Amino acid sequence: MEAVFEQVRGVTEVVTGYAGGSPATAAYERVSGGDTGHAEGIRITYDPARVSYGELLKVFFSVAHDPTELNRQGPDVGPQYRSAIFPTDPEQRRVAEATIAQLDRSGALPRPIATTVEVWRGFTPAEAYHQDFVARNPTHPYVVAHDQPKLARLKEQFPELSR
Repeated sequence: MEAVFEQVRGVTEVVTGYAGGSPATAAYERVSGGDTGHAEGIRITYDPARVSYGELLKVFFSVAHDPTELNRQGPDVGPQYRSAIFPTDPEQRRVAEATIAQLDRSGALPRPIATTVEVWRGFTPAEAYHQDFVARNPTHPYVVAHDQPKLARLKEQFPELSR
């Protein structure tokens, strides 16, 4: 998801890391075991004058990942790969919950949304080798199979949001 949101206009920073668990267990070796309560994810900093939270959610639900998968993203399986949103204020929570309800009612997706809206407990950046992974490893098989198609979909579905 990091590479996708780095290409969205108005996004000023994207950091890969861990949310939902204790900072004491926020390390890849622990999180990958699936028992720390963390979700692997990203923290997005953006300019609301250039891109809205709602627009970011549109990209999240339609391009960045499959929000209908329970505890899975592509080949990665486990609760640490759950689809989750960690709003940092009540308005973000309201917008996220309303967006999920609207998408479920619309029938736009083939299955119900599995994305949860969880309590913000902070965010811990991941190890340095996880940051900017796609940019540093453009020919890595995972990047070619999973990330490059997402970047293409972003440009196709949201040209007005793409850099």
